[in-house]
Amino acid sequence: MGHNYAKPLTSGQKIERLLTRIPPSWAIRMERETGTATWRAVVHAPEATEGSWSDPHMDPADALEDAWRRNRTVLA
Repeated sequence: MGHNYAKPLTSGQKIERLLTRIPPSWAIRMERETGTATWRAVVHAPEATEGSWSDPHMDPADALEDAWRRNRTVLA
């Protein structure tokens, strides 16, 4: 009996997927916090001067996803 479990995405695959969803005109900024191994990200529309930063995450893809979820409501 075989099982068909989905293979989890790698960090690189998650970032690629997110970059196809975030409009090309939007600004993206990612930073590794000094003295830690955590990442933060922010994305915002071109007409906005800034967006909300993500919480700190160990994986840069998780930080980018968090920032996208916080700021994509501008599209609605």
